[in-house]
Amino acid sequence: MYDRALTGIVVDAGHGGVDSGATGNGIVEKELTLAISEYMYDRFRELGVPVAMTRTKDEELTSTTRPQRALEKFGSGKDVIVISNHINAGGADGAEVIYALRNKSTLSESILNNLAQEGQEARKYYQRRLPGNPAKDYYYMLRETPNTEAIIVEYGFLDNKSDAEDLKKNYKKYAEAVIRAVMKYKGLNYTPTSDSGFYTVKSGDTIFMGNNEY
Repeated sequence: MYDRALTGIVVDAGHGGVDSGATGNGIVEKELTLAISEYMYDRFRELGVPVAMTRTKDEELTSTTRPQRALEKFGSGKDVIVISNHINAGGADGAEVIYALRNKSTLSESILNNLAQEGQEARKYYQRRLPGNPAKDYYYMLRETPNTEAIIVEYGFLDNKSDAEDLKKNYKKYAEAVIRAVMKYKGLNYTPTSDSGFYTVKSGDTIFMGNNEY
């Protein structure tokens, strides 16, 4: 049985500022990852879970600053979950989840299964080692957030037209799938969203927040 204690969740919107991430089929990665992260932040708060974000606007975070911000929120304990949101590229389709070498696959597998329940293709969950030092994680967001349960979620491939269209329409459903998996993994009470599909645009919102059918 896994440890159900939870200090807090850090939601990381990948890329930002001059670092746009991948682009294609009407999607800019840094914008969609922020929209997903904002949705997650609001939902976790609604569910009564301590949550914070590494960035709340379009700003560039270095490979040093980003994990530092993550650790500043709730510390580096094993009871902290770090979710780094990304959109893939490379022509394939479907979601992937990468988890840290120090962690078990339980949460990542559950997230992928929940994404599949929302209709997204489930590709794989896996770990990746640093070539020069296989004892370390390849991705700095996993490597530089020691002790935490850190994962990277790749929601789909924006350079695949069909996947991109699904991402535009369903990104909130995919984000909700991750939230549901985390809540159940930690044994916390999960209540489905009552989102009616209507959203009031606020200053600073990305195009994705104001138009779920973009």
